[in-house]
Amino acid sequence: MAGILDTVNQRTQMVGQNRLELLLFRLGGKQRYGINVFKVREVLQCPSLTQLPHRHPVVRGVAHIRGNTISVIDMSMAIGGPPLANLEGSFIIIAEYNRAVQGFLVSSVERIINTNWSDMHPPPKGSGSNTYLTAVTEIDKQLVEIIDVEKILSEISPQSTQVSQAVLDKASDKSMTERAVLIADDSVVARNQIKKTVEQLGYRCVMAKDGAEALQILKDTAAKGLSIANEFVMMISDIEMPEMDGYTLTAEVRGDPALKDLYILLHTSLSGVFNRAMVAKVGADDFIPKFNPDELASAVQRRVESANKS
Repeated sequence: MAGILDTVNQRTQMVGQNRLELLLFRLGGKQRYGINVFKVREVLQCPSLTQLPHRHPVVRGVAHIRGNTISVIDMSMAIGGPPLANLEGSFIIIAEYNRAVQGFLVSSVERIINTNWSDMHPPPKGSGSNTYLTAVTEIDKQLVEIIDVEKILSEISPQSTQVSQAVLDKASDKSMTERAVLIADDSVVARNQIKKTVEQLGYRCVMAKDGAEALQILKDTAAKGLSIANEFVMMISDIEMPEMDGYTLTAEVRGDPALKDLYILLHTSLSGVFNRAMVAKVGADDFIPKFNPDELASAVQRRVESANKS
């Protein structure tokens, strides 16, 4: 237990410093990719895969690992590349996204590097709407690309954004619907999922592609002499974002007298004890893992109810 707590303490030292750790890997070519270490459970040599009928083409099979059956997604195929040919020489990155554990097939795994979110930049504007990237950075004078895993997962197994009627019936209080909900997320898929969910409750959405853009929207609003509390009912923010992550965004908002009372919900594919410790440290009001429309809608309604009681 002491070892676990020590690790939590070490990880939480990065909170507010806008830092992250990336595991670097390749997909058969020279291009290097990165995945946040927080999402990685383990890396292992590709075991024998069991083929499943009617599987999605990018799912190469399932692996039986430590008593669990895990789908193995060919990361190269998932982003439009050729299938990885040498399965025996490949590796699986086992990671947790959106409440589920998946295996990502990659050709090689290199090393873990410590970097700064401010060194991570949105994909070039010419990448187009169909890009599978959420960010790019430079390591050792080489481009490293961060893949939009949420987009890949949504294409393999699309998630409904429909809020159940039972939750909608409970969300009958429309007293704050003249205010907007600020949404900050670097994934186009995730932004749209949140937007479609929130709009079912009657709220207008203002979108930001990362923490830096969200903070600028808030500062611009305050600079006009407008009350943040009157303009925004809440902010729903991802944690992993280029330029400025959700932890740093929260800390910046809490440190600004004109912004500090904004209600902040962190909504992330990251999970576990590390994440919850960090959420508490930066002072967010609530946290839920991605993505469940009923849970998200209920979290928005909790915000409305708490505001009405205050």
